[in-house]
Amino acid sequence: MDNPLYSKSKQLAINIVKLYKKLSDEKGEYVLSKQLLRSGTSIGANIREGKRPQSDADFVSKLSIALKEAEETLYWLEILFETDYIDKDTYEVFYDKTEEIVKILVSVIKNKKGKI
Repeated sequence: MDNPLYSKSKQLAINIVKLYKKLSDEKGEYVLSKQLLRSGTSIGANIREGKRPQSDADFVSKLSIALKEAEETLYWLEILFETDYIDKDTYEVFYDKTEEIVKILVSVIKNKKGKI
């Protein structure tokens, strides 16, 4: 699939899985990182679900859920950083990649809503 939103969200999910493994293996952190794992992988799953919508409203709904999950992911990244589970560089990389997806989602949702 050549969709940049899908490929960016899938790569983010892969990197979040790796971060989760690192946090659980090296730092013994399971609770916060599990929340990050759930929200961070859900972004791409909802974008993928929106690939074959039943309607334009269904498409907007799936992407809106992805947007909410992306915002939740940003929250868990902030918490993990502010509690010293992840360093500043890791935080910034993940935060920037997630913010990029948020901006794309907001743009696509606004555009599609304008056409409905």
